[in-house]
Amino acid sequence: MAVRYFPVKTPLVLLLSGGILLTGCGDFSLDSLRNKLDPVPGANAVATKPRPKADKRGVITYPHYQVIIAKRGDSMNSIAERVGMSGADLAKYNGLSVEYKPRPGEVLALPKGIIIPTEGETPITTGSIEEIASAAIGRADSPQPQTGIVQPGPEPIQHVVEPGETAYSIARLYNVSVTSLASWNGLDRDLTVRSGQRLLIPVVDDGTPVSTAAAGTIAEEPLPGEGSETPVPPTASQPLPDKVEEAVIPESPDLGATRTPPGASRKLLKPVSGKVLRGYSAAPGGNEGLDIAAAAGTSVKAAEDGEVALISSSANGTIILLRHPDNLYTVYSNVENPAVKKGQTIRRGQTIAKVAKGDTPFVHFEIRRGTESVDPAPYL
Repeated sequence: MAVRYFPVKTPLVLLLSGGILLTGCGDFSLDSLRNKLDPVPGANAVATKPRPKADKRGVITYPHYQVIIAKRGDSMNSIAERVGMSGADLAKYNGLSVEYKPRPGEVLALPKGIIIPTEGETPITTGSIEEIASAAIGRADSPQPQTGIVQPGPEPIQHVVEPGETAYSIARLYNVSVTSLASWNGLDRDLTVRSGQRLLIPVVDDGTPVSTAAAGTIAEEPLPGEGSETPVPPTASQPLPDKVEEAVIPESPDLGATRTPPGASRKLLKPVSGKVLRGYSAAPGGNEGLDIAAAAGTSVKAAEDGEVALISSSANGTIILLRHPDNLYTVYSNVENPAVKKGQTIRRGQTIAKVAKGDTPFVHFEIRRGTESVDPAPYL
């Protein structure tokens, strides 16, 4: 009678088999495998805290950015409605299509131009660039933007995924557990990441920034040849000189300082000539443009060819919004006597208004890429 032998499964095989069974039963937490199967980066990974709890809308607020957590059954439109923006804008900011169906627990980044109110209050914006511009000008002199409750402790690093990167290589880069990285960002079972995706790097358990903890655990390798002496060639009749004269290499010119920023075909014109009274600041509550001094009645010039998208009035005087190619907008406020109409085509350098009267007359000037304000200085 033939005897049949059955192979005995190793603990790893049993574990993987159990994982396969779990996948057949629905979603499972990657944290349940933390101490069982974590091939990268290994035992040297720093301990990290769990991801902070989101508010009822799914929003987590940090000092310099906000993210939103997808719920079961969410669509891009339903998530965007909770923070008063359009699903198309939210999808575009995250490199997704508006038809994308996010997974429960998946983390999506929110644009900086979107100001999210505290829970229970009506959203300030609807995602329209015209409405966002008007709201931004109205907040220019406010000491603190209206946002959700800011998380205490260190702010997680936001890592933008580059082509060719994986969850494993990113976890190794910051010396954190790949399961912790997946849990913080709601990654799927295959730990899939996409180019351009913004990932939150977990905060270290002892409260120190993750970059500091990682630097203390990853040994720096010396450069090739560093610390070694050059031997004398055995065939040389004379030994090498004790000192070799080093050639002085001139410094390369800083081409980046004069480079035109992405989205601009050429440098833009300043709306008026004058001293900058108040510069740009990306911090919450900061100035989203430049305040440029000019005498009352001075002509305000269009920075580039475009179309008048908005003319409105506010506490800061008249607001004029011009739409330019490549999703670029310029905003002019603290002006009066507009010389253009909504929908009118504008040429570069054309007078669009006059500087309004005041104790210290000035023009508030902003540049926006879509709904997000950018520093005007590199564009001018």
